[in-house]
Amino acid sequence: MSGHRLLDSLNDAQREAVTAPLGPVLVLAGAGSGKTRVLTHRAAWLILEHGVSPHGLMAVTFTNKAAAEMRGRIESLLDMPADPLWIGTFHGLAHRMLRRHWREAGLPQSFQIIDEDDQQRLVRKIIREQKLDEQRWVPREVQQFINAHKDEGRRSKKLEDRGDPTRRQLIRLYALYEARCEQAGVVDFAELLLRCHETLQNVPDLGAYYRERFRHILVDEFQDTNGIQYDWLRLLAGRTGAAFVVGDDDQSIYRWRGARVENMQHFRREFGATVYRLEQNYRSTQVILAAANAVISRNSDRMGKELWTAAKGGEPIRVYAAFNERDEADFVIERIREHERRGLPLAAAAVLYRSNAQSRAFEEALMAARIPYRVYGGLRFFERAEIKDALAYLRLTQSRADDISFERVVNLPARGIGGATLEQVRTHARDRAVSLWEAGQAMLPSLPSRAAGALRGFFGLIDRLAADIAPMPLEEQVRHVIQASGLRDHHAKEKDHKGEARVENLDELVNAAEGFAPESDDGLTPLGAFLAHATLESGETQAATGADCVQLMTLHAAKGLEFPTVFLVGLEEGLFPSEHSAFDADRLPEERRLCYVGLTRAMQRLYLTHAESRRIYGHTSYRDPSRFLSELPPEALEDVRPRISVSRPLYSAPGPAIVRRGPVAEASETRRRSRAAAPLAGEDVPMRLGSRVRHPKFGEGTILRFEGSGESRQVHVNFEDAGQKWLMYELARLERIS
Repeated sequence: MSGHRLLDSLNDAQREAVTAPLGPVLVLAGAGSGKTRVLTHRAAWLILEHGVSPHGLMAVTFTNKAAAEMRGRIESLLDMPADPLWIGTFHGLAHRMLRRHWREAGLPQSFQIIDEDDQQRLVRKIIREQKLDEQRWVPREVQQFINAHKDEGRRSKKLEDRGDPTRRQLIRLYALYEARCEQAGVVDFAELLLRCHETLQNVPDLGAYYRERFRHILVDEFQDTNGIQYDWLRLLAGRTGAAFVVGDDDQSIYRWRGARVENMQHFRREFGATVYRLEQNYRSTQVILAAANAVISRNSDRMGKELWTAAKGGEPIRVYAAFNERDEADFVIERIREHERRGLPLAAAAVLYRSNAQSRAFEEALMAARIPYRVYGGLRFFERAEIKDALAYLRLTQSRADDISFERVVNLPARGIGGATLEQVRTHARDRAVSLWEAGQAMLPSLPSRAAGALRGFFGLIDRLAADIAPMPLEEQVRHVIQASGLRDHHAKEKDHKGEARVENLDELVNAAEGFAPESDDGLTPLGAFLAHATLESGETQAATGADCVQLMTLHAAKGLEFPTVFLVGLEEGLFPSEHSAFDADRLPEERRLCYVGLTRAMQRLYLTHAESRRIYGHTSYRDPSRFLSELPPEALEDVRPRISVSRPLYSAPGPAIVRRGPVAEASETRRRSRAAAPLAGEDVPMRLGSRVRHPKFGEGTILRFEGSGESRQVHVNFEDAGQKWLMYELARLERIS
């Protein structure tokens, strides 16, 4: 293919970027604007039109999958193998250099790479050798401290403790970890880039060689680069190198793992890069793009662009104000069924949420409706490690003979029960055909005092938990065990995104217990029935990869994907944007970018939902609709159907609230007031939605909702002390008090 025929499939803006004069170039590529097409065509254009040798071209991206796709496209355009090109991830290319120059890098020729699990095991070993308390010096947190500084190019010897004893100890552990890695001849992932950068910098001839060789460096997803990646690129390209970087500052959503959106501005200024904008979108309707543009325009410090499409119009964005998360999930199921009846595949629909914990309500609703689904990029709710840990504690309170649960949590959180002690207990149990619990009890007198004390403490903890929860309702049993076992505090100490997600999932397990109703009376206690239910759900196999099924995923996992129909759920203040971000000037812009990413995943149909009350993080909350809803153009929105908001009594406010008056919020408030005291239509019910009632066991509360009719009629009540309950209306013995 000739260079000019290569341009035939490009639009004007793409063609202008691909054929840009040699030199530093920054391409601002909006969602769905063909950024990968531009980057791969630029590589082919340089080779075909400018005579650049394939040996002199490097292309960098973030995942092996993206690198393989890039390689395949370039090979197709050139009609020749792309083997001479260096195409790969940042870490992959750094590894390639280190293998070639291991001497200069100060590494053994046979150096090995350790993964995150191996790295954490090494950190834990060092902590134990230093006789430090693992509950105070959590291995995962120490690991995060080390990696965060490596990602910014900082060695332990360059760090100052600033008079902080905690920081001083972390720096010391970092130095010990570095020494142990050097001794063992191993490198971790963060070390690959840092060591490569240091080698190119400290061996001038080597750095000069690679700058001369790779006169053209192409970088994808540039908005996701961290400190060391940017410095590595700057060192390779030099101040005047012909770096061609593609990215979208409006889709920078990974700051929590080190990404620096400001690198785009730094590149433009430091390199004097020419900026090209790709604004024509080939994915979404104009209505969806208008909404996305309106939301992201509220962010300051953008480099600026506005998406558009040649296809005008499109379906309005449907907004649904649900009573609660159960109603929200039911609404999504109804719409998916409608699309299915119209002949649309299930895989055309995706449910996107801000927090991983939100998946549970949708998983349960989809299973009940027998609709196949898949959690993309993550585990189903009851398969998540922290949920299995909590369930293991609960199972042990019911059966001390549960060896699997015993093994899982005997040293979680860490309490000083080492592998050698556990192996002795296993051997004793195996030789005498008894449970691990019995074996451990029998061995206490013969164990070293420290091990015996730790094991005795665990036995006492389980016995106390069992006694404490015996008189409690199910949701309180679950809440108490999660808290008293130390699991919640253990994960709350993790200073990263994963720790926060684990805490949210544990709190959501309490919600699952609160809403649990056994399908049959089989003689089990409520806790026994709940544990059986959890096991059966975790045993269900979700749809296989590639099967026709509904996709569930977090907004972070959705980046780079697209779907004909998208349900963006949980649009409430404190949930999205999150509580940590809502009034933080540094965090809120990224929340808005995350919303922008969610909106632009939709191709044809977009549904936005929010709930007037939500049982989340272990508590019932009443939240205002997300500010992002009020930022959308009113003409792009359509209420799905009139809704009645009765979950917040007019006379009982949960506390100070920020009232945001947008079209969605005002419509919701009008509907709420119009029906707050109205009776349930078509039912001879002496109580109304919003009525105050008294229950002989749960105390006083407010009626939120009715479901069903006749003998199967149910009532949903928010009790002041016991929380929300679904009750059989005929059996509930409710007394109306107002």
